[in-house]
Amino acid sequence: QVQLVESGGGLVQPGGSLRLSCAASRSGFSFYYMEWRRQAPGKQRELVARITSGGITTYADSVKGRLTISRDNAKNTVYLQLNSLKPEDTADYSCHVFPSNIWGQGTQVTVSS
Repeated sequence: QVQLVESGGGLVQPGGSLRLSCAASRSGFSFYYMEWRRQAPGKQRELVARITSGGITTYADSVKGRLTISRDNAKNTVYLQLNSLKPEDTADYSCHVFPSNIWGQGTQVTVSS
């Protein structure tokens, strides 16, 4: 089964930027629909962004214009560029093969001054 490994989280000030990466462990990645989801303390996990195998993207209303999902099939990697970060973006961010039960371990993003 494919494994997903995220990286790139950290502490950033409001208005700052981060780029998250999610690397898949094997080929075939180009056929997957990939998502980034996040879960803040005390809240349900929510969809942030999705990218199809053909590169079509979908975003949650709360992140449109600030977050960008992309993929590099040659590297078996999906990215999430986070710009103009707000404290409410603080959460554990996980990548996910849609639809499946394949998840990464998550990476923490904390937006605070």
